[in-house]
Amino acid sequence: MFIVSSYAQAIFFCIITMLCWGSWANTQKLANKNWRYELFYWDYVLGIFLLSLIFAFTLGSHGELGRPFVADLKQAESQHIFNALLGGIIFNAANILLSSAIALAGMAVAFPVGIGTALILGVLINYIAATKGNPTLLFIGVICIAIAIIINAIAYKKVTKTQNNRSSKGLLLSLLAGLLMSLFYRFIASAMDLDNFEAPASGKMTPYTAVFIFSAGILLSNFIFNTLLMKKPLNGPPLSYKEYFNGNFSVHTVGLLGGIIWGIGNSLNLIAAGKAGPAISYGLGQGATLVAALWGVFIWREFKGASRQVVLLLTLMFILFIIGLLLLIEAGK
Repeated sequence: MFIVSSYAQAIFFCIITMLCWGSWANTQKLANKNWRYELFYWDYVLGIFLLSLIFAFTLGSHGELGRPFVADLKQAESQHIFNALLGGIIFNAANILLSSAIALAGMAVAFPVGIGTALILGVLINYIAATKGNPTLLFIGVICIAIAIIINAIAYKKVTKTQNNRSSKGLLLSLLAGLLMSLFYRFIASAMDLDNFEAPASGKMTPYTAVFIFSAGILLSNFIFNTLLMKKPLNGPPLSYKEYFNGNFSVHTVGLLGGIIWGIGNSLNLIAAGKAGPAISYGLGQGATLVAALWGVFIWREFKGASRQVVLLLTLMFILFIIGLLLLIEAGK
């Protein structure tokens, strides 16, 4: 199977993760305006699962190093399979809340608040579990990102003073999504042998197998989580499966593309975790916050017409995010 050979390559993969995780939500916005995010989310989840299979039978099955996907799956112990599945279930619950927040508050807010919160807590959780990297630089970087998130929330509040309670609901959902999102990575990382991808310990899984099980957890839990959300949506009237199957080819394709984009980032991030360490790999990947905020501000114009004060706050937010991410990269050296 393919294995990352250097720290520089691991950082490159994490940067790709950052771009993928920060860009997939554009597909939610590109879908037909009448195509609710609950319907979009079914295709998104299918895209994630499809990508995990593609990687498992290509990068995860060819090469001289490591165990090929099928052999690795057969030898995996039940506790590690359960952890990867649980990681997928937790991620799915968090991501559904994040998708709801995007629909209510926009990318420029839902990502910095939700994923930024996940970054801060997730880095701490993963560093405690596997102490790899310079702790001083790591935590200073996290503090910079925390301040950036607070500044973003202040800027958003100034823009939405005259809007209805959709804004406050979107902010609350973003925070809840972030709290859950900080937990999923630890479970999937614990299912792998992060110290030796070339010859993983017996019972543990390679990244490709762990991602497949994780993606299966997302897909299976979606039949519960998203079905409930369709019946009792946070915003708008209830939906039926008939409405999903009545969707045209283009809207289904956009949703699949969103899942594939996120799945590429997820796979590359876990492949990189062996060299970078889970805390730094996860933290850099969740730098997607910055990428999504850039999309929201400059492409989707979610802060259009904002005052000079708000523009200054957003500029400071971006500067702090960049400083924080650079410190995370340096911490791994």
